[in-house]
Amino acid sequence: QVRLVESGGGLVEAGRSLRLSCAASGRTSTTYVMGWFRQAPGKERELVVAISRFGSQTYYARSVRGRFTISRDSGKNTMYLQMNSLTSEDTAVYYCAAREESTISTRSYEYEYWGQGTQVTVSS
Repeated sequence: QVRLVESGGGLVEAGRSLRLSCAASGRTSTTYVMGWFRQAPGKERELVVAISRFGSQTYYARSVRGRFTISRDSGKNTMYLQMNSLTSEDTAVYYCAAREESTISTRSYEYEYWGQGTQVTVSS
């Protein structure tokens, strides 16, 4: 089993930055891909960013390209999401997720492990 714990969410003004962290524990040797999904009220959960185990592959949703940066410290089993130039459209609950495959998937059901979620609210 793998446990994921997010931190770093909160309330921020539009145009400002926020950094999320996701710490993995347990059987982390199998967490090849990690990513951040988000879900806004009334919307489906969507993949925002994802990264392969050693960072050789990344995925960015079109809406966040150029503003968000994903990184991963495999030694610390921690993934980070740097979010810059935030807008109200980024307001959502952000979930850390991991899957035991080497390829990035945008489908939430293909991720076996999930964090509890952290709220990000951007005020305009």
